[in-house]
Amino acid sequence: MTCIWTQIVLYLDPDCSKFQGEELPVEQVSWYQAVEFCERLSRHSGQDYRLPTEVEWEYACRGDTETLFNCGEMITTDQANYYGNCTYGKYPKGQDRGKTTTVDSFAANAFGLFDMHGNVWEWCLDHFEDYKNAPIDGTAWLDKNDNYIRVQRGGSWDGDPRSCRSASRGWNEPNDQGDNVGFRVVCVAASTLRTRTD
Repeated sequence: MTCIWTQIVLYLDPDCSKFQGEELPVEQVSWYQAVEFCERLSRHSGQDYRLPTEVEWEYACRGDTETLFNCGEMITTDQANYYGNCTYGKYPKGQDRGKTTTVDSFAANAFGLFDMHGNVWEWCLDHFEDYKNAPIDGTAWLDKNDNYIRVQRGGSWDGDPRSCRSASRGWNEPNDQGDNVGFRVVCVAASTLRTRTD
């Protein structure tokens, strides 16, 4: 994670990842550090960046599909990086790589997004709650306690394929920094209100 921009709240270690490489996803980043990165990027670029909401993340992961995975009802280690000694459904065991892989190692989904299944868990903006009384407008589900556990999505290189499903949810303390936890950012587009004139 390159951190050349001015610190806002937290120090960000540019060499924080256990697995080093320009094309590897960043990991060992807490939720707080991911938010710090988004705030620095926003300030540096003049655009608004943040972590995705859980609803945005799942929509992006599915890539206009309704199947368990964006590649169908089953997944193998030819399609995602997860713990290959575990199986999903009738498929045999696959390759256990034991680490992260480069972000373009597997095919992108229909939206052109890589690694929505496996590689590293990705932080979402939301607190982890059950679905009762969830927002229906795609906004983040937030509690008054900012230190409350946060949602992670996507599964990871050391997890089973079941956790890689599009609808699978994980969680962790916001200060967790595991070598299987990373993030991706969302650029917030300015919304436009359209009025019908006919």
